[in-house]
Amino acid sequence: MEKRKNRILLCLCHMSGNEQKFVQEAFDTNWVVPLGPNVNGFEKDLEDFVNQNDNEKLTKRVVALSAGTAAVHLALLNCGVGPGDEVCVQSFTFCASSHPITYLGATPVFIDSEKDTWNMDPELLEKAILDRKAKTGRYPKAIVPVALYGMPYRIDRIMEIANKYDIPVVEDAAEGFGSRFNGQVLGTFGKYGVLSFNGNKMITTSGGGALITGSDDEWREIMMYATQYRESYPYYQHEKIGYNYRMSNICAGIGRGQMTIVNEHIAHHKKVQKLYEEQLKDIPGIKVHAQPTTGEYESNYWLCTMTIDENVKVKGQENAYKSVVTGAVGGAAGVIHTAESAHTDCEPNANVEAMRTGLDALNIESRPLWKPMHKQPIYKNAPAYLNGVSEDLFKVGMCLPAGPYVTEDDVRFICEAINNLIDI
Repeated sequence: MEKRKNRILLCLCHMSGNEQKFVQEAFDTNWVVPLGPNVNGFEKDLEDFVNQNDNEKLTKRVVALSAGTAAVHLALLNCGVGPGDEVCVQSFTFCASSHPITYLGATPVFIDSEKDTWNMDPELLEKAILDRKAKTGRYPKAIVPVALYGMPYRIDRIMEIANKYDIPVVEDAAEGFGSRFNGQVLGTFGKYGVLSFNGNKMITTSGGGALITGSDDEWREIMMYATQYRESYPYYQHEKIGYNYRMSNICAGIGRGQMTIVNEHIAHHKKVQKLYEEQLKDIPGIKVHAQPTTGEYESNYWLCTMTIDENVKVKGQENAYKSVVTGAVGGAAGVIHTAESAHTDCEPNANVEAMRTGLDALNIESRPLWKPMHKQPIYKNAPAYLNGVSEDLFKVGMCLPAGPYVTEDDVRFICEAINNLIDI
């Protein structure tokens, strides 16, 4: 196959055309600060969106922040997490789900995944809660399930367990903006919900995130923590340690424009998912991951993913991991360390790496799945409750392009490339 002229990127947000209007208003009115009309307007738009529910309208409040990671941090802080505490968190996720636990001096307790959603296994969660209580004399301080690649977690069972032991839930819906469970938007079930508007998410503010809360009092407290916890005096008075976490009026202007096309973005991702399912279904050893068919789950399919059976031979597989990567796959800014070895103790199979490099040579961006947090060197001593699911998936899975710029033509090209790279 000929190399694609324009690179097909994994996920890149599409602009609506309205972003420039809101950003220009910010400049015209000199609101180039971490507050202002766009921030207020964006929060209102988000509240209208997340409070949609097929059964009854919700009344959640939203605080726009500088990042989804900041939202996880403030949610845990407001749950009372501190030094010496433990927090149950999904292992199969990006580090932003677990790092804020350590910011607060607490310890993550990693929970493995169930096979159908790839998300937190509720039965392992309950086992971990009881075991931590037996070992430490205390229940974990919070539970953090994650909507991996947009797939809803089993929130009904997770909330049942959380309520049983009176443990607050912080829903990490950073990848699941617009995903639903039983008709209700993710991020609105637990005590707090986390959203992300990074450049590769369902909508973007270039960077940024938001925290969903169900109480005006909690909303006010989160707002205090996000603005350096400044008291209401004509001078700066601080009675608690706060953070500089508010979203800027410029970024919020981009977000307001994005909200005008969010439903189009979600519909597009679902369409791309369906195309992958149709066009890859007859390739032996290739399986596109899809939501359970029970009816409760409605994924936004932020990223489309597939698995490659370990017995499938891929062209160039014999050369996988022969050379050291000198930068981060995906071009992560700021990465300056060069790996000492091409191998780690937990890595994708050689055929998955060969597929990644084969697609890359054709100008198609793809990536491995998230490496489970319990296999990260920084967390080697953290408690983990495992069933092998996330490690097994990491070895065989990969992410495929799914963003608004990915066309039907692109999907056909990608699927043909996958088929051609298999060494029959």
